[in-house]
Amino acid sequence: VQLQASGGGLVQAGGSLRLSCAASGGTFSRYVMGWFRQAPGLEREFVAAITRYGAFTYYADSVKGRFTISRDDAKNLVYLSMNSLKPEDAAVYSCAARPYYRSYSSYTADYDYWGQGTQVTVSS
Repeated sequence: VQLQASGGGLVQAGGSLRLSCAASGGTFSRYVMGWFRQAPGLEREFVAAITRYGAFTYYADSVKGRFTISRDDAKNLVYLSMNSLKPEDAAVYSCAARPYYRSYSSYTADYDYWGQGTQVTVSS
């Protein structure tokens, strides 16, 4: 499956953005989808994941209550709605996929497919 993230940009602290990840080349509903981010000089970190059909969602503690992951299997899209953005949320955000039968994971090594990231910049 091929993934392409979009929707990043520059936003003021406290603002909102919605990222999208478009999937192609596979049966989208057969994948657990995740969002990860990487800030300069730091390791890539888990942000959120959503299981098949959107049955379950998982979030990093740092974004819980502010970010929402969702998916539209009919459109082969996964979204990350980000509210109350903070300067520390600034990073390159990437989407990733792993087969549904491997269930949820917050580890980057557990995801088989990755899209190019989209830059999120938060001004203070």
